[in-house]
Amino acid sequence: MRALALVVRAICGLNAVIGHVFSWLSLGIVVVCFTVVVQRYLFATSHVWMQDLYIWLNGAMFTAVAGFALMRNDHVRVDIFYRPAKTRTKAIVDFIGAVFFLLPFCAIVYIYSMPFVIRAWSYGEGSANVGGMPGLFILKSFIIAFAALLALQGVAMIARSILVLAGRSDLLPQSQRYGADPKSPSTEGIA
Repeated sequence: MRALALVVRAICGLNAVIGHVFSWLSLGIVVVCFTVVVQRYLFATSHVWMQDLYIWLNGAMFTAVAGFALMRNDHVRVDIFYRPAKTRTKAIVDFIGAVFFLLPFCAIVYIYSMPFVIRAWSYGEGSANVGGMPGLFILKSFIIAFAALLALQGVAMIARSILVLAGRSDLLPQSQRYGADPKSPSTEGIA
């Protein structure tokens, strides 16, 4: 059981670090977008590579932080039944959801995107726009990272559910216990 708790801590720690690092891209997106607008409307000029840049930063950020968002329960969820449910019921729902829906979804995304990403790397794909950014193949690699980080967080959800159902939620970091606020600044057991 301690090994499962260690798995939860490690995966949540990884997703927390990646989430905190990549969330700073939102600031870059705002700065680049603002610069593009100012250039276009005040100086009547624009650079295609800058337009590509804020779109690509947006794509990189949202694919990289998906596991972090799942860890924090920030994904959209219809929770009229889940929110008031007992801890064991939540653990069962999370276990079933991760095993039968989340992990198969991640596997499908990985399987279908891998040839797409390999092809992009094979010829060093860049922007389709003339004057656009090179390196689109790197952005496309974030699809694989998305599937991997989301699947890892699914494994952490499964491990957490097993610990709760076995009556060993005391082994979980405080932020990963049901009823705890995963958005709280406390990082006890997460790094």
